[in-house]
Amino acid sequence: MRNTFRFLLAICLGLAVCIGSARAQFKNGSQATELNLPRISQHGDTTQTIGISTISISYSRPLASNREVWGKTVPYGKVWRAGANENTTITFSDDVSIEGKPLAAGTYGLHMIPGKDQWTIIFSKNSTSWGSFSYDEKEDALRVTVTPTTDQNFDTLTYTFDDVKPDSALATLRWEKLAVPFRVSVDVKAVTFKSIRNQLRSVGGFTWAGYDEAANWCLDNNYNLEEAMKWEDTSIQNEDRFENLETKSRILDATGKKEEAAKVLAAALAKANATQLYVYARGLQRAGDAKRAFEIYPQVAKRDPNHWLSHLAQARLASHSGDFTVASKEMKLAIAGAPEANKPFLEPMLAKLETKTDINN
Repeated sequence: MRNTFRFLLAICLGLAVCIGSARAQFKNGSQATELNLPRISQHGDTTQTIGISTISISYSRPLASNREVWGKTVPYGKVWRAGANENTTITFSDDVSIEGKPLAAGTYGLHMIPGKDQWTIIFSKNSTSWGSFSYDEKEDALRVTVTPTTDQNFDTLTYTFDDVKPDSALATLRWEKLAVPFRVSVDVKAVTFKSIRNQLRSVGGFTWAGYDEAANWCLDNNYNLEEAMKWEDTSIQNEDRFENLETKSRILDATGKKEEAAKVLAAALAKANATQLYVYARGLQRAGDAKRAFEIYPQVAKRDPNHWLSHLAQARLASHSGDFTVASKEMKLAIAGAPEANKPFLEPMLAKLETKTDINN
């Protein structure tokens, strides 16, 4: 009698002919109400980071199992839960755009209206219901229209993130031989800038490094350099260092204040130790400014003549001038004084010098 009641209840709720159930659904169509048993449509989660923003889809995964899915199991023209069991949900940690239309951060019930040629993707403010049975269009936060494409066969309904770019990704429902993509875009610079401001109100704002990193990010992205300068000045006030002075010089240079930039850079280099000088010169060399790099390498040895990086700088200088005998000698001294972890990178350079090959190329 009890199983008969469960079976009738399932039919009345329309669950027996739909995909999935609150708990286990037995082969005779009845539902488990007392025990936690495996579901037919098991739960899945997929997450993608865009910039520092996170997009997560939580859903239940029905099986096609040789059924004719589109137009039959999932009818055309009717709101569908885009999965099984409870609402499929999609969560955005920050504001996004869906197919170019804005959508605020938050968690939404994800529903779809399938069509032969076009699909409607629905983001509902209600994300806690069962399926789409209580779906209310008045709760829509956004609707977009997309075009499905043919795909390889996916017997299990699957959500993926594809065509991932620095500021967007395609969220794609895949089931049977159909893919339904919609593009999620993030204003990465605006989101990151807002996050930086918040982080600087916490532990990130208690040291010189936090403000210097914030200013460096702005400089790298050519974003709000006025604020970057304020942050760098705060960093310098917290602790006057080579790193933040060098960053400030680059901000000044980027804003056209060349003379002031040169003065601040000179002050930065005066504070630099041998390691900082070598790393700075090597960075210039890698960036294509070899002339300036070879002007700075001699300063490394002047700052600390016994440092292994001073010998490496001297090796680069001698190699550049074609004096491979001196270059090899300096490289051997660099290897002798270098930490064990660095020696495997230096030894091939010595081998090149011994064959009279410039290590700067």
